[in-house]
Amino acid sequence: MDLIKFTTLSPQKRDALLTVRGGEHLEDALRKGKGALICAAHYGNWEMGISGLARFGKVDVIARALDNRYIERELLAFRASSGAKIIYKNQAARETLRALKNNRIVAILIDQNVLPEQAIFVKFFGKTAATTPALATFHLRTEAPIIPAFCYPTPANTYHLQLYEPIQVTLSGNHEKDVAIITQTCTTIIEDKIRHNPLYWLWFHDRWRSQPESPVETGKHYQNPGERQ
Repeated sequence: MDLIKFTTLSPQKRDALLTVRGGEHLEDALRKGKGALICAAHYGNWEMGISGLARFGKVDVIARALDNRYIERELLAFRASSGAKIIYKNQAARETLRALKNNRIVAILIDQNVLPEQAIFVKFFGKTAATTPALATFHLRTEAPIIPAFCYPTPANTYHLQLYEPIQVTLSGNHEKDVAIITQTCTTIIEDKIRHNPLYWLWFHDRWRSQPESPVETGKHYQNPGERQ
């Protein structure tokens, strides 16, 4: 309901309803000229956060098209009015690399289950969870900083977008291991945020549905078809 109302508001009223902190981390990242990757989750009102990101540059969001084309049309209109372009998963590799090369902001939500053949398995709330390796792969390919971001409601009936410092990890030089390290780091950040306030984590259905065939496969990086492009 908030999103529906948000589309009718003037830019000034939209800005008044959304505060942003940590913007300096995104500004610093964009100064490097390699774009910025936003590590996000279905936490709070992630769609509302797009407006906050758009204050710092052009935004792309990697997403799957909704099954209902009418709702998808309305959601596209909202995202466009917030300053975002959608990159659909079937064209994510090429479009994302192009966006980062053009110093754009690319947001990826990594807290949903993915197919085993497209997943890397990491720990999430103590259980093995099939997670997209896309965020880590794009970082290793482009060196674009990864900035965690969460947008959630406040007691004042507004929204707050919090941007954090870019993640820092020690890489091994082995691509598969480094994808696992980065993905686990980002997943742990999301887990910590959810533990702080579970109320705001909306989309947890089927999160642990896909499982590796054996425990030894935990951490294995299955090739994402998009990576072959």
